[in-house]
Amino acid sequence: MTDLLDVSTHFRFGQNWADYSKLVDERRIADARHSVESLCGDLTGKTFLDIGSGSGLFSVSALRLGAKEVVAVDIDEDSVATTRKLLTKEGLENWRAERISVFELPDRIHDKFDVVYSWGVLHHTGAMWRAVETAASFVKPGGTFAFSLYEKTPLCGFWTQEKRVYRRLPSPVQTILRWGYHGAWAAALVVTGHNPLRRWREGNERGMSIAHDAHDWLGGYPYESTSPREVVAFMDKLGFDHRQTVPYRIRLGGLFGSGCTEYVFRKREEAAAKPAPKRRTRAKAG
Repeated sequence: MTDLLDVSTHFRFGQNWADYSKLVDERRIADARHSVESLCGDLTGKTFLDIGSGSGLFSVSALRLGAKEVVAVDIDEDSVATTRKLLTKEGLENWRAERISVFELPDRIHDKFDVVYSWGVLHHTGAMWRAVETAASFVKPGGTFAFSLYEKTPLCGFWTQEKRVYRRLPSPVQTILRWGYHGAWAAALVVTGHNPLRRWREGNERGMSIAHDAHDWLGGYPYESTSPREVVAFMDKLGFDHRQTVPYRIRLGGLFGSGCTEYVFRKREEAAAKPAPKRRTRAKAG
């Protein structure tokens, strides 16, 4: 079984985030802030745990939305360095960023948070359901857990194997494959009446970059996916009430991959007294 703390089996997410961070400007921060606010609501005076902080963009957003304290954690040291750099550059206070895996949280962090946020992260841990359960345990009773997970598609088996291979390839070969992917993606947009150049310039609604998203998608291993029905049922057993689901619409049966469905849950007040359900998980081999 793979050591879940061993990042040598993972895609180098942190390097991708470090490169993306060069693009961060006020427009991207504003888009990211809107995304966080749409899921988490008013953060004034609240504590905020950002699991898998990546570039630090959403930690910045939380502080700009009034969070009184942000704790940003990531297993990738490059991501932590980028998070610290961005938060420092923005001149923000009341934050800390540390290299901590979600699976290390119970031993390293001893607080509960008003909001726990983890966008597009927990499905890359090698043990998705265990990661969701661990992250959920850091939500205060009455608090909010906002996260996203890849939507299950008919081609998830193919994409799992593709990611295993892609992450091991030399950078020049990755670049060739990535441009091939972009070309096919652009052709599909044209056929369906969309402008690929406009989409490329604008990125997506969360302030992300199409180019960096594609690299992340093609290489993002470990990889797991699920469905809203499975997520809502699992969170109910953990003592959470479902508040919102923003579904990702699968296109062409997952031919160009999947995307993240967003979830918002509220921890029931009585949930703190109940033990979490036991669920067997097997770590994926690297």
